[in-house]
Amino acid sequence: MAVRKFRIRVNGVVYDVEAEEISVEQSATSTSAPSVPSAPVAAPPVPSEPPKAAAPVVMQDGEMVIEAPLPGAVLDVKVQEGQLVEVGQVLIILEAMKMENEVTAPVSGRIKSLRVQKGSSVDANEVLVIIERV
Repeated sequence: MAVRKFRIRVNGVVYDVEAEEISVEQSATSTSAPSVPSAPVAAPPVPSEPPKAAAPVVMQDGEMVIEAPLPGAVLDVKVQEGQLVEVGQVLIILEAMKMENEVTAPVSGRIKSLRVQKGSSVDANEVLVIIERV
């Protein structure tokens, strides 16, 4: 079979590669791959802590309305209505694009209304929690 040349781009880096097309019979009888030096691959950076979602916050009548920062599924609800919360406390954990995102309290106060439950799906900017400042 003929060797074909290709130019491919991987993560913004262009590589010129040569590939030989083989038939199904040849691939079934081949037990080992030829040794071909591969291009160096950089390991993705590992964050030291999971990212916290910056939930949109709207102030209405002295209350903080916390909205979903992105569409996803509610993995866990860490608070209950009537509970006192502190700034930075995790309220809800959302899963979006296979990543867990913590939605935290932007202010201290009392949970006035909890609009989601574990397992529910949410859209971006959907109201999750209303915090009443105390």
